[in-house]
Amino acid sequence: MIVCHCTQISDHDIKAAIDWMRAADPQTIITPGKIYHALGKRADCGGCMPLFLDTMRGCDNLAVPPILRGLKVNRTGVSHEGRRKGHRVSQRSAAV
Repeated sequence: MIVCHCTQISDHDIKAAIDWMRAADPQTIITPGKIYHALGKRADCGGCMPLFLDTMRGCDNLAVPPILRGLKVNRTGVSHEGRRKGHRVSQRSAAV
């Protein structure tokens, strides 16, 4: 099935590109831009993006590598990104 009519990309092309990228680098994060680049094409109108993303999500090899899972989890409970308390000028003047 043709997913992108502007660049003539099929669902088979997307799956092949994902398989190729995963085989080349198991740690890579696969994005639509990387797929277009791997196929030697560029996105044109963007009308295909919902179908393109659905096709990507249907691939078995798309999963985020285990080493990269859970990086957004705040394990320390610190919500200030490691900055010291009062790092902003407004916080210093309020504390005085």
